[in-house]
Amino acid sequence: MRSAGENNPETAELASALRSGPFHVALRAAISVRGLPLHRVRHHLAGKGVNVGVTSLSYWQQGARRPQRPESLRAVRALEEVLRLPEESLLRLLDLNSATERPPNRSYRSLLDVAGVIETLLGDLGAPLDGGLHTVGHQERVRIGARRELLGRDSQHIVRAHRDEGDRYVAIHHGDPGCAPDRVTVRAIENCRTGRVRWHRASGILVAELLFDHRLRTGDTHLFHYAFEDGTAGPSSEYVRGFSFTGGQYALQVRFHPKALPVRCHRFAQQSSAARRSGVENLTLSGRHRFVHLVEPEVRVGLLGIGWDWE
Repeated sequence: MRSAGENNPETAELASALRSGPFHVALRAAISVRGLPLHRVRHHLAGKGVNVGVTSLSYWQQGARRPQRPESLRAVRALEEVLRLPEESLLRLLDLNSATERPPNRSYRSLLDVAGVIETLLGDLGAPLDGGLHTVGHQERVRIGARRELLGRDSQHIVRAHRDEGDRYVAIHHGDPGCAPDRVTVRAIENCRTGRVRWHRASGILVAELLFDHRLRTGDTHLFHYAFEDGTAGPSSEYVRGFSFTGGQYALQVRFHPKALPVRCHRFAQQSSAARRSGVENLTLSGRHRFVHLVEPEVRVGLLGIGWDWE
């Protein structure tokens, strides 16, 4: 004999949505089954130290927006508790819905964990996410070695202080799967010097302080040059740069070893690690077929990168 819950169409819809998604349908069904208005859901989340607006919750259950930022993903975890759902049942749907839009070995869960690792490492350095600096211009050169590995990258960076007392920049390096961040070298090349360095081996993440010789006041600009030497991971298939703020020009060049040339390259953009890739365009190798690049006159919040295929 079935229980009353099993005969409930809303319960059946929830069970189906939790199996196959999409995320917003499962969330809407869970809220309906739980019988909570959105303002009560928000209240329960606040009781767990998670602040999400009713408008955001409404957008999520309508499918108009998706949880993207680290704090939003933590809210999804809390929602599973509030709505009495199995652990990671909603997070799994975010992973399922976006798995085809990301490279192998970088699941939505892993990206969530990476965001938490970065936040922890920055906290250990006492560094806010923006450091009081906004990017005016940024030129990056990435080098791919003969084993198809990420050998390293160097950055020429121009920043402007949007508050007083800015005297450092915290650079983040996220290696490819298999990266050994404790073996990655940080080089302060011009107008900066290396400060404290922290890493998390399991995720291949390293953060490094780049100290300036003087404090910047609001409106001051500073140009500096630094590099990461890696070469510790397996084959690389893309390079992605994340932007937390709008504005500033960004240029990215990828140089391939003559013994390891890709068969095709493309550029892409994403609003977040969970969003579909957009603006995908094929890129032509130049410089005797060893270089490929992109230029973005004014970056937007999200991700921008170049991917390539080896065969």
